[in-house]
Amino acid sequence: MKRKRRSIRLPGYDYSRPGAYFVTICTQNRECLFGQITNGQMILNHAGQGVGKWFHELENKFPDIRCDEYIIMPNHVHFIVINVGADLRVCPDNGQSHRIAPTNPWKCIMTDKSSGEHTGSPLHVVVQWFKTMTTNEYIRGVKQYGWPRFDGKLWQRNYYEHIIRNDNDLSHIREYIVNNPSTWEGDRENPHPLEQAIGGTTA
Repeated sequence: MKRKRRSIRLPGYDYSRPGAYFVTICTQNRECLFGQITNGQMILNHAGQGVGKWFHELENKFPDIRCDEYIIMPNHVHFIVINVGADLRVCPDNGQSHRIAPTNPWKCIMTDKSSGEHTGSPLHVVVQWFKTMTTNEYIRGVKQYGWPRFDGKLWQRNYYEHIIRNDNDLSHIREYIVNNPSTWEGDRENPHPLEQAIGGTTA
C-alpha cells in the first residue's frame, strides 16, 4: 500500500508574500541518488554536490530570495528560503556569496506602500526553477559521467512546504534540518530502514 503524505500547503495563501518557508522535495520513487549516510553524516556524491550548487544559485536567480539552512539527503532535500520582497534595500548585500538570513527574518519583510501589497517571487516558481536546474545538471552527469539513471523524472511532482510563523518555529526547523542525517534510519523517506543508503561518494 502506497503511503500518502499530506501536503501542508494552506489553501488561499498568497505564496508571493514575503515570509519564511520550510520546503521538502523528494526524488521520484525515493531513489537514493545524492550520496549516503555514514556514521550519522551525509556524504554527498557529485550529484548531491550539484544539488547544493543550485540551491545557492536561487539567490542569484531570484534577488528577493534569501537561502537559509538546508540539507541534502540521499533521496530528498530540506531547505529554508526567505522571501524578503522585491526591494533589495531590505537586506543589503554584505559581500558574501552565500548570505545567511538574520535570526529574525521578519525584520526583512516589506510591503509595497504604494499599493499596499506584498511583492516577491512566488514559492512554486522558485521550487520549479530549482527542480529544472538540478534535473538538467543530473542529466549531464548521466551522459558525461555515468551517474545512475532516474525513472522518468528526477523529482516527485509535488513538494511540501511549511510557513514558518515565528522565531521558535524557525529555530526548531533549523535544528531538525541539521540533525536529519543522524535520524536517517528512522526517516520516513528512507526506502531501506536500518540499511545504509546507496549512492557513490566523491572521489
